[in-house]
Amino acid sequence: MMFGPGEYRPDPSEGITSPADLPPPEIIPYSRNTLRHPCPRCGHSAYRDKQSQRTRHDLGNLDLWGPRDLVVTYAQHDCTTCRTYLSADLSALAPPASHYTHRVLDLAGRLVVEDGLPYRPASGPLWRDHRVFVPCATIQTWGEAGGKKGAGTHGPGLPGLGRGGCFGLRGRR
Repeated sequence: MMFGPGEYRPDPSEGITSPADLPPPEIIPYSRNTLRHPCPRCGHSAYRDKQSQRTRHDLGNLDLWGPRDLVVTYAQHDCTTCRTYLSADLSALAPPASHYTHRVLDLAGRLVVEDGLPYRPASGPLWRDHRVFVPCATIQTWGEAGGKKGAGTHGPGLPGLGRGGCFGLRGRR
């Protein structure tokens, strides 16, 4: 049975309160596994030493009513000339050390900034409309860090540890 635009499609996840009870994700293989990669330090062709995998959560598949996970297989290279160990660059897909793709971060930021949603209610539309589960504390961390994971919350000129005073008035007391 095909549903057209404007027709009601029942949500199979309606009423689920625990993230463990959500449907299993659709697994999408993604590869950044190259045999050789130029060393950024010396330019020598570094050989692949080993392979690793990481899982990144992406916007879900609305046709299957489930979330989507990208399983990224990437190579780690060893440069024998300058004795440097390097990994494949995955920054085009997701920020370093993040579990979510750039598309999820951008969408969560738009929900909070453009729609004016608080952090906790912003988690709901992400699941309902895009089938990606992001805890509200994670959205709050992104908002306070300016979208960069691990960045400090004190910018230049803001009061904080080691600053001369509030509003950037350093040295004046």
